[in-house]
Amino acid sequence: MLSEPASALTDLLLAGVAAWLALRLATRQGVSGHWVRTFWWTAAAAGAGTIHHGFVTASNRWDGASWAAVTFLVVVAISYLLAASVDDVLGPGHATAFWALRSASLVAYVVVAATAGASIGAILLCEGVTMAAVLALWGVGLRRRHPRAARVAVAILASVVAAAIRAAPSDLVAQTGLDSTALYHLAQIPGLVLLAAAVAAGTARAPITAS
Repeated sequence: MLSEPASALTDLLLAGVAAWLALRLATRQGVSGHWVRTFWWTAAAAGAGTIHHGFVTASNRWDGASWAAVTFLVVVAISYLLAASVDDVLGPGHATAFWALRSASLVAYVVVAATAGASIGAILLCEGVTMAAVLALWGVGLRRRHPRAARVAVAILASVVAAAIRAAPSDLVAQTGLDSTALYHLAQIPGLVLLAAAVAAGTARAPITAS
């Protein structure tokens, strides 16, 4: 029996959608590998979340380590989101800009995780720095009339709205019949789909070559 059935199953659904989107993007020409890795690492984080919520939360011994692993995978996924945004908006070869932006949130995450624990709140607080950097980059993209900018910005805003569900009043969340964690997992899916569509816009399918 699953320890937290709703959270585990919705995380599994999220993992499946993210993996499916990663496979679709991998077949598109002109899509940075950073984008594909963003979705693969998101799938990995959700898959790890499935195991955590389904089987580990009941273990006092392994619960903390398991959750730390999940949060680490989330941090990696968001790192690739930032890397993809830097490449798309500023162009390849801006590693310095990427690490300057990423280091701020990574340092913040390590400090918060070490003092307050690797919680969802810690992720949302520290990765908010990264998401703000990503939105700022796509703001630059809008000014430069980047063809993906408007769609990517909408997708990221949809993800921010999904994150806000974690802070929704408990009585409001209870009306859905799900807990806030399960609802948060489901709310992430539209943002992922919108982001994949934005990234794929204007690209072509990779040709199939004979082996």
